[in-house]
Amino acid sequence: MLSKALQAAAGNAGEALYIEDTFSTYLYTGNGSTQTITNGIDLATEGGLVWIKQRSSTQPNFLNDTARGATKFLSSNTTDAEGTEVQGLTSFSSSGFSVGSRDEVNGSAATYASWTFRKAEKFFDVVTYTGTGSARTVAHNLGSVPGCIIIKRTDAAGTGWGVYHASLGAGNKITLNETTAAEALGASYWNSTAPTSSVFTVNTSTFVNASGGTYVAYLFAHDAGGFGADGSENVISCGSLTQNSSGNATVTLGYEPQYLLLKKSSGAGDWFIFDTMRGWCVTANPYLQANSSQAESPGASVISPNATGFQISAWDPNTTYIYIAIRRPMKPPTVGTEVFSPVTYTGTGATRSLTAGFPIDLALFKVRDQTLTGFNWFDRLRGTSPDLRSSGTFAELATTTEVTSFASNTQVTVGVSNDTNGTNANGYTYVLEAFKRASGFFDVVCYSGNSIQTAYAHNLGVTPELIIVKNRTATGEDWPVWSPYGTQDNYWAAILNTGAAYAARGQSLWGAGSGGIPVMTSTTFRLGTNTAVNEIGYTYVAYLFATLPGVSKVGSYTGNGSSQTINCGFSGGARFVLIKRTDSTGDWYVWDTARGMVAGNDPHLSLNTTAAEVTTDDSVDTASSGFIVNQDAATNVNVNAATYIYLSIA
Repeated sequence: MLSKALQAAAGNAGEALYIEDTFSTYLYTGNGSTQTITNGIDLATEGGLVWIKQRSSTQPNFLNDTARGATKFLSSNTTDAEGTEVQGLTSFSSSGFSVGSRDEVNGSAATYASWTFRKAEKFFDVVTYTGTGSARTVAHNLGSVPGCIIIKRTDAAGTGWGVYHASLGAGNKITLNETTAAEALGASYWNSTAPTSSVFTVNTSTFVNASGGTYVAYLFAHDAGGFGADGSENVISCGSLTQNSSGNATVTLGYEPQYLLLKKSSGAGDWFIFDTMRGWCVTANPYLQANSSQAESPGASVISPNATGFQISAWDPNTTYIYIAIRRPMKPPTVGTEVFSPVTYTGTGATRSLTAGFPIDLALFKVRDQTLTGFNWFDRLRGTSPDLRSSGTFAELATTTEVTSFASNTQVTVGVSNDTNGTNANGYTYVLEAFKRASGFFDVVCYSGNSIQTAYAHNLGVTPELIIVKNRTATGEDWPVWSPYGTQDNYWAAILNTGAAYAARGQSLWGAGSGGIPVMTSTTFRLGTNTAVNEIGYTYVAYLFATLPGVSKVGSYTGNGSSQTINCGFSGGARFVLIKRTDSTGDWYVWDTARGMVAGNDPHLSLNTTAAEVTTDDSVDTASSGFIVNQDAATNVNVNAATYIYLSIA
């Protein structure tokens, strides 16, 4: 009970603690002057570490922590002593930090990544101490046994960064500023003694305990729980992996990571830093290096996150690596504006950024005033290049100019092409439907087919109520859609790329669960063996939506032939509505408030067609509790006795 009380006290006013409260990857562009970074992490009250690395050119890693003071910095790629820089990181705040004009942190037009680690039990701690020159223990407040400890002497140059990692054991050390393998020097570093939940042990090495030397230690927890609504969820893991003779390895964390620090321990190799904000995904792994001042590298597509961990493919056979992995965001949203934004714009034919106000995980683009192409689907997990189009059965289309970057905390960048099938043709009007992945609301899963009825993992946290699946590699495959609503039984399916009614598809799509019924749970979704969803040799993406009170609603209704209000439990009305008739043909109609959803004509588009926006019918209006459907022959979204499914977002 005491541990639980301490955990609650570490949260926000006694509330549950989530990874968003204690860790942030925040990207920004320097201005050469001063800048405030607002990432939502309370460093002023709780304390912690800010690690900054310039991405666009060669600059050292820049580490500042609250234990040593804002202007005191260290560089993880050097053996230098602590420096003082009044134009580096200048202050810590209750919502982030501020930087001055120094190039390492805020050079004009340079791009940066910042990783903020807030002190919190079972996640991270910062400790400073003075060396004694003889074996001793140092107290910490991690509240669990550390999985990794990184120590740097601050008062003298020439001493490297000593690293303890639980996977190597207390008999070994490895060095953060070097590429060297793990060494059996644990006696002089850790006194061959593993840390406990209250202390760690250092011996006589000048790296960790020279008499009179001053030191800082960064401690990282390992699978310690303490997070989530019930305080039981793990958010950080310090482990190891060994690749097989083909260079493959799969690591199961029990969650999808957003950050990975990876180092070869059985031989020489860099300390690679990956994160999903900069573009770590299933098709790319751009990296920075803790031991190097080099600019960001695009990397090779060999390391990718998945719903339960990460995997390595065809890279460095028979090699052992150690890692620190941090869980992706997990806090349920409380309002729709946190996770959905409709954006209208006119194409310029020149690179531009579109703002949603949150990290965009799914971007649906549609040209509104032309009959050219259907909705273009891009998502952060698949990367910037692969485009899917829900108006047809195309496989992924490799593009270079439609979406050029998801690497922003609030924006997506579209390219320079005037391709009329794209996202930014000069003079054309567009809509962007921007979604953020969030517990209880929406998730994206990429997976490889196996031709076996399989329950694939997801991180939605609740049972999905609308699942859209697309084969990424095969041309000619439909977009199957599963929902428990509006069907005669759970083996029926709709097809997103057509207006056809729901129809029986058999077990080949959704598999056979208990009693022959497909089983979708709060952790898995079941698929059959159909090529459209799960055949070996193909890759897939699945989009999962659910009802989150006050934020989103997946449901069904029966038409009454005139007008009716669909109560979604909202208080300020729906800003997005998707409707599909299930008992007969009917498009996948989309309305949003950016294009107009008022008491009058309401512009609609269709996910399944290339048609331009239709502006001449009044089919959907807003209502405080959700939305209103009016029977209009243009859409037939309220035909008497007809059945419909819908997704609405507040």
